[in-house]
Amino acid sequence: MSMNDHEIDFTLYGDDMQFVEVELDPGETVIAEAGSLMMMEDEIEMETIFGDGSGQRGMMGKLFSAGKRVLTGESLFMTAFTNQGTEKKHASFASPYPGKIIPMDLSELNGKVICQKDAFLAAAKGVSVGIEFQKKIGAGFFGGEGFIMQKLEGNGMAFVHAGGTIH
Repeated sequence: MSMNDHEIDFTLYGDDMQFVEVELDPGETVIAEAGSLMMMEDEIEMETIFGDGSGQRGMMGKLFSAGKRVLTGESLFMTAFTNQGTEKKHASFASPYPGKIIPMDLSELNGKVICQKDAFLAAAKGVSVGIEFQKKIGAGFFGGEGFIMQKLEGNGMAFVHAGGTIH
């Protein structure tokens, strides 16, 4: 877990087709799944990054991070959005299908959350997006979720989405 996770403020909008608007202070960065951007203000720089941008050291660390993402059916690349301006700016990210966006402060959840693959939407820079293998063989065959789940680790905010209504 990194103590350098960026602290981002956010607002959720909508009901069944939600989007999250993230407020970025100057120099602050949010990472997001490719294709999830809805809109961004000027002075926010968009950069495609290899892996999840969590600070993996060296090429092997980045390759390992990207390889884990491929196992969950995600792209090798993520997108980083950084406020290059001198004032607060906003970027918004939308779910790819109807459902709810769930904001999670990983520092309040012992720094780790396991969720279904494809659940990750966006997070503060520093949050690691990896994989977790389901240990129960029956869950892989009969549970419908499969053996591979997404693991989010860090101390920052992460946003996941789930189809349908959340209780």
